[in-house]
Amino acid sequence: MKSDARTTWGLRLLAISLALVAWFFLSFTEKELLSETTLEPFVQYNTGRNYMVLNPIEKVRVRLRGRASRVSVLNPAQVSVVVDMRDQTEGTREVALGARNVSAPDGLEFISIEPNLISLTIDRVTAEMKPVDANLTGEPAAGAIAQAPEVIPASVLVNGPVSRLSQITALTTTPVRLDGHALDFEETVAVVSPDPLVRVQQPAVVTVRVSLQIPESGGGGAFNP
Repeated sequence: MKSDARTTWGLRLLAISLALVAWFFLSFTEKELLSETTLEPFVQYNTGRNYMVLNPIEKVRVRLRGRASRVSVLNPAQVSVVVDMRDQTEGTREVALGARNVSAPDGLEFISIEPNLISLTIDRVTAEMKPVDANLTGEPAAGAIAQAPEVIPASVLVNGPVSRLSQITALTTTPVRLDGHALDFEETVAVVSPDPLVRVQQPAVVTVRVSLQIPESGGGGAFNP
């Protein structure tokens, strides 16, 4: 009986030892399989209707950890960073970034994000009519003098943040070249916004009519407003 008891206890101790060895081996292997990576995904901003972020940060650095086999095939397109500003109105805000802003494939652990604090300015977006000035360049032929051009239509509808629209007195056209012209002419050209956040809605093109006069005693041929 004593021999059987000793055998049983010996087997139990052996089983426990093997389990500990297996646990240690698996834990060590698990750590060896973990890897870290840093990606630079694009940032998406969710704002309220008719609002926009004027100074968005396009990318951030996100550090993730996971199995080496998964990390090795990870690319920035699989990680999204979303900043929710739907409850914000005009003004500048300090926004803290963290794990709640990052969405990554299952099995990956968020470690950090840089920068973790950003300053964002939000403005209301509206539409306004703005006048258009013709952009005349060059010199007419035969000594002709260009008179003040006519733009048809004289104003176009633009869309953009209120603060940027208030700084714009007029839009302009793509260049209308006077070179080679001695008689009245007209040209259809595109309207150009001076601010990338202000977009031309309609019409996107206008007609520029240019009247040219030939002076009786010759003279220069530059544009004469």
